[in-house]
Amino acid sequence: MAAKQLRMGMVGGGRDAFIGAVHRHAAALDGQIDFVAGALSSTPEKARASGQDLGLADDRNYGSWQAMLAGELARPAGERIDFVSIVTPNDVHYPVARAFAEAGINVVCDKPLVHTVEQADDLVATARQSGVVFAVTYNYTGYPMVKEARHWIEQGRIGAIRRVVVEYAQGWLSHPIDAEGHKQAAWRTDPARAGIAGALGDIGTHCENLASYVTGLEIRELSADLATFVPGRRLDDDVSVLLRFASGGANSAGEDPRGVLWVSQVAAGAKNRLTLRVYGTAGGLLWDQEDPDRLLFLDPGGDATIARAGDPGLCAAAERATHLFPGAPEGFLGAFANIDANAADTMRAKLAGREPTELELDFPGVADGARGVRFMERVVENAAGTAKWSPF
Repeated sequence: MAAKQLRMGMVGGGRDAFIGAVHRHAAALDGQIDFVAGALSSTPEKARASGQDLGLADDRNYGSWQAMLAGELARPAGERIDFVSIVTPNDVHYPVARAFAEAGINVVCDKPLVHTVEQADDLVATARQSGVVFAVTYNYTGYPMVKEARHWIEQGRIGAIRRVVVEYAQGWLSHPIDAEGHKQAAWRTDPARAGIAGALGDIGTHCENLASYVTGLEIRELSADLATFVPGRRLDDDVSVLLRFASGGANSAGEDPRGVLWVSQVAAGAKNRLTLRVYGTAGGLLWDQEDPDRLLFLDPGGDATIARAGDPGLCAAAERATHLFPGAPEGFLGAFANIDANAADTMRAKLAGREPTELELDFPGVADGARGVRFMERVVENAAGTAKWSPF
């Protein structure tokens, strides 16, 4: 029997938006999600014009997210949207996510989740009370070889972890384009819209999530340095964080594993260079987002073994996340689609009255989003304070 096609509504992502189109393309990739409703901009006129651009029916092309929520709830239960995708600037995430979750509508929200830990904790509680599925689009965990890296660590292939190094380098904010009318740059560097963090929130939370997902380690304490290199910019554009992870778990040796997290949006010439290196007592691994279908195992003797997406013998999660045949690049949209697909399958399990499988549940949830917000707060607090190390 074919899987039930789920109905998606979207808040944000209209004309001149960036990430909304990525979400729509990714959601459509497997043919199991239908984009049927939207409130696509902050002004009614632009919202409706954007919906017309994308072919939304007039009665589901809403002028505001409040109208969309009321309009969908007025429909029979079997005709409403199954979930809302929230792709607005950060300041809108909390009220929209809370209202839809409280109304019993599943949520897929962009990152960082919200502005404050209090808001994040409230969303965790709201999602738990309403029973909705709540996904957060830390999309890099959707890559097949990221899942294989996690499997290697779980299976002990690199031994007990000693060192984690995660970096995300971009150069698009090397010049003050935020002060020159660039829409995406302007809101990401505006504390009222982005929150307390700039590059830290935009890409640093991806690094925290990726390291957590792959290693299974928990941060115990951190020491941070935030920099703003472009004069006049109000939020950070370059961040360095030293990490100490809790020891004693299956993935760590007796000594606390150490970590380094560096993110920058002023790394001139860099495009989207997210890399993860993990070193253990029996070897290491390396994954690079700009060559995402390749995962390296680093032998203590200096040799490297390459595993690729689509190779035989990969773990079940990596196989599930692979759309194409060996040698055909999976790509950014495929990773995004895997987050949507697993969240959607979890929604279908809920509709069918059954417990979702472990593979279906393999997507970042509201608790992961809340941890990312806590990470931002702790980093900002430490960088502004006098303590050498701050507990996480």
